[in-house]
Amino acid sequence: MLPVGPSSPPPTEEATPGAGDWREAAACRGIESSVFFSPDAERGQARTRRESQARRICQDCPALSRCRDHALATGEPYGIWGGMTETDRRRHAQRLRRGEHRPRTPRHPRPASAGTGEAASRQLLGTNPATEVRRSAR
Repeated sequence: MLPVGPSSPPPTEEATPGAGDWREAAACRGIESSVFFSPDAERGQARTRRESQARRICQDCPALSRCRDHALATGEPYGIWGGMTETDRRRHAQRLRRGEHRPRTPRHPRPASAGTGEAASRQLLGTNPATEVRRSAR
């Protein structure tokens, strides 16, 4: 995120991009900084909504990886950068210090092909209709 508003925390490097700079193509360019930086004492649903809005902007941004790399390399302490919150960046840094190089996967990942209903449940549980019949007969 490019800080542009008067309420933005001071950036760690010059906020005005030069010609050819990755920030020229950023999807957040020109968007009010309050979307990316939380007001004092913002909590709960208000924070979740604002962060979701910022992440949606970041999601298809052509500068996403460069923005994220910048925030991680410079230790940006505030705001959403490259789709990552302050907490996301802090946790990422902790994982790197522990020697983990890949992002964590969810404990119980849902297969991409899984839908809803009985077939999806069987796929998630690794069962089939015959197994379910045997279990129900017990």
